[in-house]
Amino acid sequence: MDPPPAASPWHALAPEACLQALEASGDGLSTAQCAERLARLGHNRLELKAGRSNLRILWDQFSNVMLIMLLAVAAVSAGVAYAAQRFPKDAIAIVLIVGLNALLGYLQESRAQEALQALRDMAQPLVTVRRDGVWERLPSEQLVPGDLIRVEAGDRVPADARLLEVAELGLREAALTGEAEAVTKRAALVLEPTTPVLERQNCLFQGTEVVRGRGLGVVTATGMQTELGRIAQMINTAGGESTPLQERLDGLANVLVGSALALVAVVVALGWLLGQRLLDLLEVALSMAVAIVPEGLPAVITVTLAIGTQRMVQRAALIRRLPAVEALGSVTVICTDKTGTLTLNRQVVQELRCGTTALTVSGNGYDPHGDFRAADLAPPASATGGLARGGRDLLLQAGVLCSDAELKQEPDGRWEILGDPTEGALVVAAAKADLDGFALRSHYRREAEIPFSSERQLMAVWVQDREGTLQAPLGASAAGSATLMLSKGAPEVILATCDRWLDGSGLAPLSDDQRQWWLEQARDLAAAGLRVLAFACAPHHRSPEQELEHQVLLGLMAQLDPARPEVAEAVARCREAGIRPVMITGDHPLTARAIGANIGLVDAGAEVVLGRQLEEADAVELAAIVGRCSVYARVAPEQKLRIVKALQGLGQIVAMTGDGVNDAPALKQAHIGVAMGITGTEVSKEASDMVLLDDNFATIVNAVEQGRLVYANIRRFIKYILGSNVGELITIGSAPLLGLVGVPMTPLQILWMNLVTDGVPALALALEPGEAGLMQRPPAEPGESIFARGIGSYILRIGVVFAAITITMMVLAFRAGGPDGPWKTMVFTMLCLAQMGHALAARSDRPLVQVAPFSNPWLLGAVVFTTLLQLSLLYVPVLSKFFGTVPLSARDLGICVGFSLLFFLYLELEKVWRHWRRRRSADA
Repeated sequence: MDPPPAASPWHALAPEACLQALEASGDGLSTAQCAERLARLGHNRLELKAGRSNLRILWDQFSNVMLIMLLAVAAVSAGVAYAAQRFPKDAIAIVLIVGLNALLGYLQESRAQEALQALRDMAQPLVTVRRDGVWERLPSEQLVPGDLIRVEAGDRVPADARLLEVAELGLREAALTGEAEAVTKRAALVLEPTTPVLERQNCLFQGTEVVRGRGLGVVTATGMQTELGRIAQMINTAGGESTPLQERLDGLANVLVGSALALVAVVVALGWLLGQRLLDLLEVALSMAVAIVPEGLPAVITVTLAIGTQRMVQRAALIRRLPAVEALGSVTVICTDKTGTLTLNRQVVQELRCGTTALTVSGNGYDPHGDFRAADLAPPASATGGLARGGRDLLLQAGVLCSDAELKQEPDGRWEILGDPTEGALVVAAAKADLDGFALRSHYRREAEIPFSSERQLMAVWVQDREGTLQAPLGASAAGSATLMLSKGAPEVILATCDRWLDGSGLAPLSDDQRQWWLEQARDLAAAGLRVLAFACAPHHRSPEQELEHQVLLGLMAQLDPARPEVAEAVARCREAGIRPVMITGDHPLTARAIGANIGLVDAGAEVVLGRQLEEADAVELAAIVGRCSVYARVAPEQKLRIVKALQGLGQIVAMTGDGVNDAPALKQAHIGVAMGITGTEVSKEASDMVLLDDNFATIVNAVEQGRLVYANIRRFIKYILGSNVGELITIGSAPLLGLVGVPMTPLQILWMNLVTDGVPALALALEPGEAGLMQRPPAEPGESIFARGIGSYILRIGVVFAAITITMMVLAFRAGGPDGPWKTMVFTMLCLAQMGHALAARSDRPLVQVAPFSNPWLLGAVVFTTLLQLSLLYVPVLSKFFGTVPLSARDLGICVGFSLLFFLYLELEKVWRHWRRRRSADA
């Protein structure tokens, strides 16, 4: 049953109150109660939103305005061919091109619902539940609120529940929180109603994993009412934003179609007024419509993105959706998790404090090599300065003996930890001091222990020390004690049991002032984002039955999940490139700030916004927060989604990283969702656009650089293709206005130009290595048109010049050979050959003499190959007949080559002039 509206949430109620509110008892629900609730509340499963069918996806491909116009052109062309009683090869060719483009679009969009399906697969098939006073195994789908369930190590939690009893219960809640550290659960705990999900230690959540112990709980929510269900609902409703390229291409299509229709209308009207035949004008209109549409552009862009994908895989970034390649180059904000992405996802001891000395431990990761750098502290009066003889080693030995983790070397040479990461850090710190953990445990065998629990907040072990070598630093008072107790835990708990400590000279009484000083040391380390453990020993403590007291304080060890060594440089590259990195984590705010300051993401005193502050903020306040803040801590799934949406509302292009189920809605909402390949769940991977194979933030920055190169190359070949298309359009439209009889080029010839003559060199331009300084420029402005930054003016300017040169040659050829002469074939050939020079010039904004000639051998090969293909259309009879060309004489072919070179010469001279103007402006 659901609690009444005024009732506190489950984590704010005592176990007995929860049972009462759910009308449940210690014997579980009855069969009748379960049937009634199941009928009323539904099965315990996630409901998936119905996605588009494959047929619908295919149909949607034909909503593109350029494809619609081409289909209309094909229909009219077929009608004209039927009226003239000739084979409609132009119409068939157009339909085939439209079908190919639709197929490419379909293949890119056909994968749907994977994220939600992976989320559903997280459900556990069977669960131990108490019904009618009997424990039994039932399918998890049959659970209802009020059911009593039992979980133990290895189980996946089948529903949300309030804990009633626990026995050393620990859960890995990374799927919900993103943090890999096991969470210790406490049944008796009663929390504040406002306690966020990440801190509800008295509850279980569907989809999380039990890593130790066992527990008994009462189900409080099932299906879509669980925390996992809320995430599924967010995935259902997350936008899945269009990439900048998709939006720019949509804008391009609208501009091209609108311009083409307007120009066709003008040409037809003027031609009719000049007395041209309506059928001739209709053929001109058809050719103009085909000329303005870059039919080869979708295929070229798809191949370009695929090439970018291959390059990114070589840099450990797997692209799942092709448009994401270009979108990466437009990213203005990267929202990243901390654990495992900015950090190594492994605890490492950073500092020891023993005696009156602070020891900094060098080396990150689990490699057992490093050293210790010492610095004196300022202890209170009565303490002797320095490091007690053997004090450091005794502290490190206590860390090894009072833990269960082991250090292991893999066959590939890497060192890994077996066991708890926190305890593993203690073993590694000892190894850096040449202390062998295995040998220590073999020599000082454990006789008894008190395991760690959240209630005690400490762990203690009793080890054999018959020779007294372990206790030597404690002085003569410890001699003859065959057993030594070692303990570790929270500093305030351990210090409360200590009455002596190892100062600079040896064993000394611990005064209240000194105890307070040690607590301040622990607080200072914690304020720097470090996890602090205190260590103590008791030489004469005989067994766990005795009260823990009269211990000797050995010192403190502070550890941290350190930043990846390459991340600081990657963050600096982001800033240089005009990209803002943002950290969003479920970890403690002090830890988040410390890591952020360490990698240069924020200053040491930067603002850290908590998840609960985001929850309380309205839309205006949230926009202000995301506009200024770069570090967020204790953040819940819906809050990550709100951050991404708020950034998008400010016009930012957002990349979002994540590895847990909790990240999936934000990954799907972001323009670019980036999942972790090593630690990521299947849900996060399926919701993402890109998967990091090494879970490394630096890989995202490398991918952004590759995305910028892809976008630069797309801009490069778009201005190449469209500049040519505008030239073709003006040339075709001018023929009837100049009184020329017939159409200079048929739709079939135009398709050949757009697909082959333009398409093959354009593909080679996609392999252009790019120019220096790519990551020193700001990203493209959000919402920027494809025609921005000079592309639009270039297309119009070059198109007009191209048309002027072509029209000049066309008029001269028409006058020389008459209406039945080779003027049409000359126009066709000149346009195609001029495109080869245009492709070479489009490589760079600099004059070609300043560009390495063989840096892109593919382009040189494409120019030679396409030129030979074009000549084959003239001199191979079968092809000549099919494309409607005639063989050209050497003189006519020479004229075509000459005018083509004239266009190439203009392009290079313009670049020289523009380069001279820029230098002159810079000097001024």
